[in-house]
Amino acid sequence: MEFDQLVGWADDDHAAALKTFLNTCRDLEDLDWTAVCRFAQTNPEPRQFFELFFRPVLIDDGQDALFTGYFEPELDGDLYRSERFRYPIYKMPNEALAQSPWLTRREILDGDVMAGRGLEIAWVDDPVELFFLQIQGSGRIRLPNGKYIRVGYRGANGHPYKSIGVELVRRGVYQPHQVSAQVIKNWVRRNPEDGRELLYHNPSYVFFREVSKVPADQGPLGAMNRSVTTLRSIAVDPAYVRLGAPVWIEKEGEKPLHRLMIAQDTGSAIKGAQRADIFFGTGDQAGLAAGKLRDPGRMMVLMPIQRAYALLPESAI
Repeated sequence: MEFDQLVGWADDDHAAALKTFLNTCRDLEDLDWTAVCRFAQTNPEPRQFFELFFRPVLIDDGQDALFTGYFEPELDGDLYRSERFRYPIYKMPNEALAQSPWLTRREILDGDVMAGRGLEIAWVDDPVELFFLQIQGSGRIRLPNGKYIRVGYRGANGHPYKSIGVELVRRGVYQPHQVSAQVIKNWVRRNPEDGRELLYHNPSYVFFREVSKVPADQGPLGAMNRSVTTLRSIAVDPAYVRLGAPVWIEKEGEKPLHRLMIAQDTGSAIKGAQRADIFFGTGDQAGLAAGKLRDPGRMMVLMPIQRAYALLPESAI
């Protein structure tokens, strides 16, 4: 595929994409990638850089493309348990590191396996927001003194992620087009007992680590242990897309988005060659925008030229 086949390619801000690429390309170790990264550090003309060193490749696993959004939520919490703040954000226990799968969400929360071990990073006031913090994989906790701590993904219990939005549709509570993060939160709060059981439908449970050394003006850490960038970083399935690779997004839907992004994160719900989660930033407004996104389209991975040509059948060379 050639760059003139990418819809909107010429109109993008290639300098912004190059800046985001530079944030993680130094961590790529393969020879093809280290070569292009070295040149990227010489202050090249951004669009020419991508067109000279890469070729767009459509990776297809037979599944329809799907774009969703994620963000960094902000929760109210404290470092100590109280009547208000009584829902813990946990570090990862050694058992979960050693055994996969480990206990389910229900077994972790209804049992006493986590009690008295000092595994709590902080305590928050809303179990529903905590559930969605686990889906996002990172967030900021606003303390009573006005300061923040930041938490990032450490690992999970090894059970597959199951969407509670899909489950609400299966039950006939909502139609697919009605489901968003806010709709789900409202339903759980209106139906506390059934809502608790709905959250248990997802057996996956995420553990965190504190990453407060990341400056407040930078995004949360992604899977490459570098900050992700608003509307330039995406989460992908690393079984198909190399972390650190530039990816051209052609998202359709109500608000089309054609943009060069960088694959810098992963997620338990992000599975497939044409699956991407777009990072929308930090806070409530970013959350509202991310929660509404569920659109079709296509994505092309930009691969170093030699690697891209190696994938072609001999008849096409």
